[in-house]
Amino acid sequence: MVRLFERHRELAALHDAFADCVSGAGQLVIVTGGPGIGKTELLHEFANDATGAGARLLTVAGCPRERSLPMRALRELLNSGELPTDALECPLPPGSRFAPETVLRSVSETILGLARSRPLVLLVDDAHLLDAPSLHTLLFLLRRIRTKRITMVLAGWEQSALPDPLLHTNLSRQPHRRVRLAPLSEQGVAGILADQAGRPVPAGLAARYHRATGGNPMLVHALLDDGAQFGAEPAEPVPGVAYQQAVLAGLRGGETRHLCVARAVAALGEHADARNVALLLSTGPDAVQVVVDLLCATGLLEGYRFRLPAAAEAVLSSLDAADRSALHSRVARLLYLDGAPVHQVTDHLMAAGQVDEPWGLSVLRQASEQALAADRVEQSTNYLRLAIRESPDEQERHTLSTALARAEWRVNPAAVTPHLEPLHHNVLGEELDVRDAATVVRHMLWQGETGLADQAVTALAASLDPADAQVLAEVEFVRHCFYGVPRVSHRGDLAKLAALERATTGPASSLWATVALMMSGDLSADAVSQVTEALQSAQVSDLKLELTLTSLLVIALTGQPGTAIEVCEALLADTAQRGWTTWQALLLGTRARIALLEGDPATAAAKATEALELMDPRAWGVLIGMPLSTAVFANTALGRHEATAELLRRKVPDGMFNTVFGVHYLRARGHHYLSTDRPFAALNDFETCGHLMRERNPYLQPLVPWRTDLAQANLRIGRTRAAKELAEEQVGQRHPLGTRLRAIALRVLAGTSQPRHRTALLRESIDLLQACGDRLELALAFADLSATHYELGDYARARLVARQAAQETGEAEARAPESASASAPEPEPEALPAAVAVTDSVAALLSDAESRVAVLAALGYTNREISGRIHVTVSTVEQHLTRVYRKLNVTRRTELPSKLLGREIPALPEQRPASDGRARPAALSIRELPPLWRRLAL
Repeated sequence: MVRLFERHRELAALHDAFADCVSGAGQLVIVTGGPGIGKTELLHEFANDATGAGARLLTVAGCPRERSLPMRALRELLNSGELPTDALECPLPPGSRFAPETVLRSVSETILGLARSRPLVLLVDDAHLLDAPSLHTLLFLLRRIRTKRITMVLAGWEQSALPDPLLHTNLSRQPHRRVRLAPLSEQGVAGILADQAGRPVPAGLAARYHRATGGNPMLVHALLDDGAQFGAEPAEPVPGVAYQQAVLAGLRGGETRHLCVARAVAALGEHADARNVALLLSTGPDAVQVVVDLLCATGLLEGYRFRLPAAAEAVLSSLDAADRSALHSRVARLLYLDGAPVHQVTDHLMAAGQVDEPWGLSVLRQASEQALAADRVEQSTNYLRLAIRESPDEQERHTLSTALARAEWRVNPAAVTPHLEPLHHNVLGEELDVRDAATVVRHMLWQGETGLADQAVTALAASLDPADAQVLAEVEFVRHCFYGVPRVSHRGDLAKLAALERATTGPASSLWATVALMMSGDLSADAVSQVTEALQSAQVSDLKLELTLTSLLVIALTGQPGTAIEVCEALLADTAQRGWTTWQALLLGTRARIALLEGDPATAAAKATEALELMDPRAWGVLIGMPLSTAVFANTALGRHEATAELLRRKVPDGMFNTVFGVHYLRARGHHYLSTDRPFAALNDFETCGHLMRERNPYLQPLVPWRTDLAQANLRIGRTRAAKELAEEQVGQRHPLGTRLRAIALRVLAGTSQPRHRTALLRESIDLLQACGDRLELALAFADLSATHYELGDYARARLVARQAAQETGEAEARAPESASASAPEPEPEALPAAVAVTDSVAALLSDAESRVAVLAALGYTNREISGRIHVTVSTVEQHLTRVYRKLNVTRRTELPSKLLGREIPALPEQRPASDGRARPAALSIRELPPLWRRLAL
């Protein structure tokens, strides 16, 4: 049995009424209170007490489903006392609200007769739900109990407990006592919790239950039932099924208008007030306020807000789908007419799942754009899906589909295919506007459908409006500079295209033009600074991905990889915070590529692997060739051949080989073949690269060193002459962004030359590599130069170069290359010149400037080359050398290497831009180089 808390005064009032009844004075007690407030428990407690005192009991409880059945409640009342119900069989006239006179008298006499022998108690719970004839019969009886030992207790809701005004008036005129049940206090709630736990509970827990329920006992017990799954001890109030069922049971036990108001309040949410609820229900604000006051008194509402969101959810879920949709549609219209924010109107359109009026599609589109700007991609795409489903216009559906694709592409490019593939024929038929058509063309390129993209661009250009020239120029940039696809014939060359676009106003268009010019060879320090500043100052949401990635690589290729890394890392952090998976994956791939350009294969491998794991292979499209080729290059350089083979087993789309990403993939695979002693397989891949570059995009050939690759493969199989010709061709491919590639080609060319001709080529390669910052290739070039000196028998200079190589690559000490040692053994120590070991006192004779000049001269640089490296005149170099000769007691340059071997060698001055002052990454150890030399057949 449920214990009563804080109901002693109310129970005492019932006992007083019963005592008067026993004395021969009939009593009427009206008990009022909201749903779940404890009326039923109070009646049960009183019934037990009355029957214990010898009273006879008749009970009935109203039911909403039986309210339309005449005399049903009275029948239940008589049945509870096992009284005859024959008099109720008299049929009532259709629609009658009154029982026949014979029925009234028969029932009254029966009940009055019971009170002659002992007191009679009639308990009517939920009296406001009784059928009208039964209520009229009880009212007829009530007028006859004044001198009888009868107590009649009617329990119902607070406002207008009896819906019929006439009944309510007649009932109120009868002498009666009124018992109003108020919500429990915090102490009362604490009593319920303590009764559940068997001991007092913390005051804070009771306060939280009180705030959640407003002191409604039924809701408190429901929350306790929901918390029972966590143990016998009362847990924190977490609403569940029991709570929601209690909310609905309480509301369904009242009048229909109560549930309607509750649903309106739940649907309106933060916009709920008397005016809006009244407009939604087509009633008056005063009538709404009466119901809201009642629901507040029962602990469901606090003002026009539900105390717990679960209560609002329960109220709305009680509606069937059609009614709930209609309710949200009405709320959306109300908010739209009131000028509410777009996203608030859209929330209700989404809840409705339909758009009934034309303004709804516009609101959904606006809300989608706002959500996308706030990086709420899933929300944005949900809005667009509803708009597409509800739009009756095919052209509008096409526009919405491309907008949906642009939004979904940020997080999952694979998801956009179903939206854009059906629009391919619309692009060719010129049925889309230029912006939407550009979206479809970019998807074609992403999937490797370059031929279809060519047709689409040709169709767009044929009907191009001058106002849309910028959009088409961007598409051409993406095709040519990013995917490496040849231009369509109707366009001019890239430099002219860029010059045309530079005239277009706006910072975005000027950035496209500047990068296009740089890719075509028009490079300047101002242009690099402009691109860098544009990327650093712009919001990532204002950037285009293909332009951003190309710009980062251009910055790195100009000899500023540190700047490119700094910008790339900032963009990565931003996109990770925004949740832009596609951007994040491609930026990671670009970061890996820049690390490879720096000669940092460990970082390149890690970043490329991270990029590949971030997206499903299907989502990458042809761009999987970018991180995959970088990972293959990096793991090959690190000697991780099993990991490389695993990477190469991944399936790649055939369309990838229609783009430059396929070329990069073939180059990476070819170098893996070279590293694992399969030179003919490598030769085949490199020849395929050359064919693709000549056929597809000759303008980008200076930036793709397939000739150098072929030279290395030919050198491995002994075709030195062919290798030399190919390397010379690559050296002749001069491009402002090709410094690193020229340096590598020079090193390979040196490998095809006689030893006496190699040193000049290798020194030039070293100069260029120091300028571009590739530590790995620089180490290789130094090692080759050291090996050449060994081969020429200049052992002191070879050791000096090896030590310089160690210092340049961050290695404390270096050893001579194994291959060189094998071909030209180093003489025994006693055979070396006596001047090899120089005392510190002699070494200290040289100034820093003299030391730099001495080292460069010892390495074989001419005076003019030294002056260019340290930025002094030739005359100054000669003066430094004169002092060096005198201090070290040498007469010829050839004696310098052995003299300097005992001295700490200063770092060579680098040809690095002054702005790039960051610390250089550690490159591959000199001790790890021999396997790489064998890979390069050097």
